[in-house]
Amino acid sequence: MASPFISTINLKLTLAYEGTSYLGWQKTKMGPSIEEALEKALFQIFRIPILLQAASRTDAGVHAEGQIVNFTLPYIPNLFQLRLGLNSFLPDDISILSLENVETSFHPTLDALGKEYHYHIYNHSADHPLHRKFSWHVPHPLNLEAMRNAANYLIGEHDFSAFSNEPVAHAIRKITSIEISLLSEKRIRIAVKGNHFLYKMVRNIVGTLVYVGCGKISIDKIPAILASRDRKSAGITAPAHGLTLFQVFYHCPQQLS
Repeated sequence: MASPFISTINLKLTLAYEGTSYLGWQKTKMGPSIEEALEKALFQIFRIPILLQAASRTDAGVHAEGQIVNFTLPYIPNLFQLRLGLNSFLPDDISILSLENVETSFHPTLDALGKEYHYHIYNHSADHPLHRKFSWHVPHPLNLEAMRNAANYLIGEHDFSAFSNEPVAHAIRKITSIEISLLSEKRIRIAVKGNHFLYKMVRNIVGTLVYVGCGKISIDKIPAILASRDRKSAGITAPAHGLTLFQVFYHCPQQLS
């Protein structure tokens, strides 16, 4: 059935959420999703179904600081009031950080040049209650220098089939940087930037680097893992709750005056 709205105004949202209680971005009959929660909040205001498009279909349990979403309307609403209204209807673990009127041609997925993901690890013999929802607890000591050296082999354009949990016909992807930082004595951040990512690719990269850090995989095995194109040759898939979609990159600001 056709919508009564004529799609003329394109609105871009920057969304942050804690993914703990959700089965990812995409709506599913299996349980709650970020998409469904946002659709319900929009329906509360506009009283009609609104079609949403998102930059990333984050998996169950994955968080976001900079998820980009768009939808269309036939007029420009008061953006400040609309953001306040939507946030009042959304659950406490989802928040719209910004809302902009952008070019009608803007598409959050097709126009994305790349993304940056952050993965957090809590590296201590005992887990920390304040980090357990956002960091992978790794109790064994990690050699960060070895992890950084191994990460260097992954920079650039490669076939990342060995780091994908689903086979694809074309697995060439480009990683522009992997930065491993010690945020505190026990908390580690792995920031991964790239043009596109395969299914669970970042989590598989992290799992492999952790295996290097604790001595289960040697640094010089990374090129062979890439060349093998075999998922079984790489490390484990790191848990979802340590991953955050940090930022999506575009050519230039799309905001209209």
